[in-house]
Amino acid sequence: METHHAKRVAIIIEAPMRRRLEEAVEAAGVTGYTVAPVLGGSGLSGRWSSEGQIGSYADMVQFICIIRPERLDALLDATFGMVEKHVGIVTVSDCEVLRADRF
Repeated sequence: METHHAKRVAIIIEAPMRRRLEEAVEAAGVTGYTVAPVLGGSGLSGRWSSEGQIGSYADMVQFICIIRPERLDALLDATFGMVEKHVGIVTVSDCEVLRADRF
């Protein structure tokens, strides 16, 4: 079975920024992604959790997409401004996919 090289991009950002992030990613040509809630973690400011929070202001989401390598720069350019100004982290890793036509 043949696999194809791709990039997996994961962006963790404040939940209120979700729609803006989705719009920026779509404008960069990304056609598929997954958004999942982030329940808690630990980082530069120490441990945190969304447990017991009132409203979604303190919530975080993880945005995950798999893209062709040639689309990476456009995606990072489109999202950098949001991550730079808000709580967030971006990771990029190599991955292999079976159906390259999906990405």
